[in-house]
Amino acid sequence: MLIKLLNTLLMIVVALSITGVINRTRAVWAGRKGIRFFQHVYNVELQMRKGAVYSTTTSILFRIAPCVYLGAALLAFLFIPVANLEPMLSFHGDIILVAYLLALSRTALILAALDTGSSFEGMGAAREALYGALVEPALMMGMATLALFCGYSSFAEIFSMARDLDMNLTVVLVLVAYVFVVIMFVEAGRVPVDDPRTHLELTMIHEVMCLDYSGIDMAMIHIAGWLKNSIFAIIAANAVSVAFCFHWWFAAPLAILGTGIAIGVVESFRARNKLTRNTTFILTIVAMSALVLLTGFLLIQNIEI
Repeated sequence: MLIKLLNTLLMIVVALSITGVINRTRAVWAGRKGIRFFQHVYNVELQMRKGAVYSTTTSILFRIAPCVYLGAALLAFLFIPVANLEPMLSFHGDIILVAYLLALSRTALILAALDTGSSFEGMGAAREALYGALVEPALMMGMATLALFCGYSSFAEIFSMARDLDMNLTVVLVLVAYVFVVIMFVEAGRVPVDDPRTHLELTMIHEVMCLDYSGIDMAMIHIAGWLKNSIFAIIAANAVSVAFCFHWWFAAPLAILGTGIAIGVVESFRARNKLTRNTTFILTIVAMSALVLLTGFLLIQNIEI
């Protein structure tokens, strides 16, 4: 039980720290002091003290969507181990459940945006649905590659021990980690797919769906976003750790610093894509994940390529 609690605590630390590392990295590259490391946590704490305001055009769907969004993300969060630690929940085939829980959280927010009757939020919901449908194959093939290498369909069993891999298989696992980091860009609505700092409705995707939320509802949406970030960051860090140093004290800092610095650097040096380019960008991720899965399969079957 103590191992499960340690795993959950490390996951929470990763979830709370990634945004701080992103903000600090952007501040360093911009040559400014920047905001406090945990400023995003203080902002959410302030939002939780406020009440929510609902439009008269919305239904009960709009009110329960943040709870579903947070609940689905939290449940998926509990299935993810940090290296060889044991997660709070686990069973055979839970990698499929995690994928569907992430899809459920996205669907809840899309339906809530459509429920407002706003043309802007409907536009953001349409974009989110399109990008979610396009990136889903990449997520499933990334998980399939991990299952193929380890012979299990549970995250706890996949990352239960270090693997004795040759250089070719190690490179494939590093590419799997890269795929999950890029998927995180899409799921979190970060540059180059979206820009969380903009407030122009015509250019937003994720943020525009939350324009009618306030107070504690908005706080739940932010917390769910942190949890989803930690899921992808830890899976990527675990994939790298399998072949190098498979310990929690290596995987957790790698998830925080690796993904946080990567996103911060991209946001510092790259502009957001044109919306017409996002489809190509996501399909490139799907193609790469398919290539990684095929390469891993051929290597495991000892087929020369």
